[in-house]
Amino acid sequence: MNKNKYIDHTLLKPESTPQDIEKICLEAKEYDFASVCIQPCYVKMAYGLLKDTDVKVCTVIGFPLGANTTETKIREACQAVEEGAGEIDMVINIGALKAGDTVYVTEEIRRIKEAIGDLVLKVIIETCLLTDEEKVLACQCAVNAGADFVKTSTGFSKGGATVADVRLMKQTVGDRCQVKASGGIRTPEDFEAMVEAGATRIGTSSGIKLI
Repeated sequence: MNKNKYIDHTLLKPESTPQDIEKICLEAKEYDFASVCIQPCYVKMAYGLLKDTDVKVCTVIGFPLGANTTETKIREACQAVEEGAGEIDMVINIGALKAGDTVYVTEEIRRIKEAIGDLVLKVIIETCLLTDEEKVLACQCAVNAGADFVKTSTGFSKGGATVADVRLMKQTVGDRCQVKASGGIRTPEDFEAMVEAGATRIGTSSGIKLI
C-alpha cells in the first residue's frame, strides 16, 4: 500500500494565506500525495504550482455548511474546474436530508456530477450531524447520483471521522463508491484504522506525520 496516494493534503482554515498554500503544494509535490485540498480562491494558484506533477488540485464546494443553492454550488464547481481543479468535495444540503427530502439531495449531487463530468466528485455528508439511518440515506443518495466518493466530514462541525462511521459508509456503498475519511485524523494509528474500516482516501492536515 502506497500511503502517500491515500492522502489529500488539506488546508481549509479561513486564515490561510497564499504563502501557506504554496507551502502545502510544495509538500504535496515532495511527498507525492493524491491531492491538495484547498479553498476555491486558491485553485488557480495551486494548479500553477502542481501542473507538472500527478498531484491533483481538490477544492470544496458549498463549504462548510452545504446550505448554498444548487445553482450556486454548480457555478462554484464549474469555475473551480475551469481554474484547474481535478477533484471536487461538495457538502450536501444537510437540512434537506434531515427533513427526508432525498430527492432534493440526490438531484443536487447528480447535477454537480453532471456539470464536472469525468472528474472526481466526493460528497461530504457531515456524519456528526446525522443519525446512523440518515448516514445510510445520504450514502444511498450519493451512490444513486453517480458520486465517486462519500466523505465523512468537513472538519468544521461538531466532530470528525470515526471508524464506526467509515465502516457504516463502506457497508452502505459497497463497491459502487469509495469512502473518504476526513476530520481529526492525526496519527499513523488513526490512518491505519480508517483504511482498515474501508477508507481509500484520507483528508488530513497531518499528511507528512502520517507517513
